[in-house]
Amino acid sequence: MDMRFIVVTGGVLSGLGKGIVTSSLGKILQSRGYKVAPIKFDGYLNVDAGTMNPFRHGEVFVLADGTECDMDLGNYERFLGVTMNYYNNPTGGKIFKLVLDKERRGEYLGVDVQFIPHVTGEIREWVKKVGRDSKADFVLIEVGGTVGDIENSYFIEAMRQLKLEDPMKTMFVHVTLVPELKVVGEQKTKPTQQSVRALQGIGVQPDFIVCRCDEPLGKTPRKKIALFCNVPEGHVISDHDCKSIYEVPFVLEKEHFGDMVLKAFGLKAKGKDLKEWRGLVHNILNPKKEVTIGITGKYTALHDSYVSIVEALTHAGAHEETKVKLKWIETTSLKDPAKALKGIDGIIVPGGFGSRGAEGKINCIKYARENNIPFLGLCFGFQLAVVEFARNVCGMKGANSSEIDPKTRYPVIDYLPEQFEVEGLGGTMRLGAHRITLKKGSQVSKIYGGKTKIVERFRHRYECNPKYVKTLEKHGLVFSGTNSRGDIMQFLELPDHLFFIATQAHPEFQSRLERPSPPFHEFLKAASRKH
Repeated sequence: MDMRFIVVTGGVLSGLGKGIVTSSLGKILQSRGYKVAPIKFDGYLNVDAGTMNPFRHGEVFVLADGTECDMDLGNYERFLGVTMNYYNNPTGGKIFKLVLDKERRGEYLGVDVQFIPHVTGEIREWVKKVGRDSKADFVLIEVGGTVGDIENSYFIEAMRQLKLEDPMKTMFVHVTLVPELKVVGEQKTKPTQQSVRALQGIGVQPDFIVCRCDEPLGKTPRKKIALFCNVPEGHVISDHDCKSIYEVPFVLEKEHFGDMVLKAFGLKAKGKDLKEWRGLVHNILNPKKEVTIGITGKYTALHDSYVSIVEALTHAGAHEETKVKLKWIETTSLKDPAKALKGIDGIIVPGGFGSRGAEGKINCIKYARENNIPFLGLCFGFQLAVVEFARNVCGMKGANSSEIDPKTRYPVIDYLPEQFEVEGLGGTMRLGAHRITLKKGSQVSKIYGGKTKIVERFRHRYECNPKYVKTLEKHGLVFSGTNSRGDIMQFLELPDHLFFIATQAHPEFQSRLERPSPPFHEFLKAASRKH
């Protein structure tokens, strides 16, 4: 198979936006008629991101096969419209587990197992497998961390070896920082020179250097970087700040990045079409309306904890020509929801775990229900909507989730039956894509275009306790979506409310700029009506 590999490394510091560069280059290559498959390598020894605190790693993104992974894979899916799996996110933990399992089975034929050639060899085979399985023209490989880290050094070595196999089919793109010191008023190239030198020191010469900078890269620093870093001047790419991440493909297009990548591989464009993308980006940058959405949570100090929700709102806003202004509402010690929710047009209660901030979220849900404020509950937000309704409408004083209060008299939220037997935390929840049966004629069914069968992604260990479903329904709560057997409640709604819908699913994980998530799209319309 005629695959090409593009390896994206980073230098100077983390958080430069390697994932956005990788996604944007992939989008450009797609627009030229090529099929791409993205990979993100993470050097941590965890098998996946599932057990990590959001403060450590941002949002845990969930793939259709149930893989809990790095948030950059969310960017790949949102930009490229691809559906990925376990193999698109190799981690140090996955790779070492693979090697050790093979060693225990005797598959290395009695030799001493070493980083080279065994670990690096498995990595090379891993990335080739992703390309073969997806029948991709280009495999885009983002290496997490920065050059010089111990955690990613063996992976970069594997990529160096990959290029040795066929130098004409592997390319290195290095993303680096070009800061501008205000006191001297010029863009400084020394950090880039040092990071490229570190890369060269481990045997890798970048083919392109993408420079993250506040303003467009000037001619003088561009020439200096080309000279000192051993690349043609045209291969030094300006990736300067813009208002939306969805603009980045156009920033790179102005630099002719995609055309030069194809030329370096000896390929030609099969077409060129970013028309729809351009129109949606125009709507993001030139909105005709504005709404304010409150996001309640306990990780509001780190917005990366809720990045898929933010992007899903952006997608919906692009289609409605509406700017979404966010108000972050920390619920840990929230007592006065009227004050906290003043001036908002809708609230989202996102996923989460544990008791901290739960009562504040319940107070927000109650205020939204009683004051006809559009409400969208996601996962934990669905569970707390059940708790709030049980307490304040059904009269179940002290009703709660058994996760929060194991001794509650009314455990309206309790473990899924299969979770009682689970050992350990990693990868043991109800995860990934599952079918949902929607009640015909319900609000939710209408939101999904009249469908009664849909698929959304899940990540939960608790559910609405089936023992209380009839009581909740008797008092007016409508469970409008269940699993195919009808014994796990997956959507709820209040028919007489402007918009009061919650789901045990995470529909934000399937939202795309060209195809926004239906619940988010309708929620934004309702918030616009409220405004």
